[in-house]
Amino acid sequence: MVMDMGREAVRETVELTYRHEVRDFASAVRARRKVSRSAGLMTGAMGLGFVAFALISAAGLAAGRVDAFALILMCYFGVGLPLIPQLQARSLARMADLIGPCRATVTDAGVTIRAEHTTVLHGWGARPVYRETPEVFALFSGDRNARCLTLLPKSGLADPADADRLRAILDRHLTRV
Repeated sequence: MVMDMGREAVRETVELTYRHEVRDFASAVRARRKVSRSAGLMTGAMGLGFVAFALISAAGLAAGRVDAFALILMCYFGVGLPLIPQLQARSLARMADLIGPCRATVTDAGVTIRAEHTTVLHGWGARPVYRETPEVFALFSGDRNARCLTLLPKSGLADPADADRLRAILDRHLTRV
């Protein structure tokens, strides 16, 4: 039994109104690399691939021959590594654009996101970890690969002070990573 002792519980609410943008998703995808085991492994494998084929190409050039296959793969890994978050973000933004403008309400009960034809309510257990970037608050599922994502863009806040209030609510209920 919980006794109130005459004090009212703090009922903070932060509202966001936004339309999904590629830069918000790009920021969230980069944040996911820090949270997700599989995204970290993929980034590491791409980096190792670039280094390996760069060394093979350098050794071939030092020996006076050009290994075209190694050069092509070095370029593939070198260009692909920084482009992957942007390409994933464009794909996610195209899908999210189908639902149109969103209005999110964050309370001590969870996150409610409303669009024209859908309403989604996430209790805090659905997205137990979050990461803040300069553009967004990205809420992730608790599995080791962070498969599910809820995006709360800072551009959707009516007042810059709302970011502090939102951060306080998230810190009370979620683990910052």
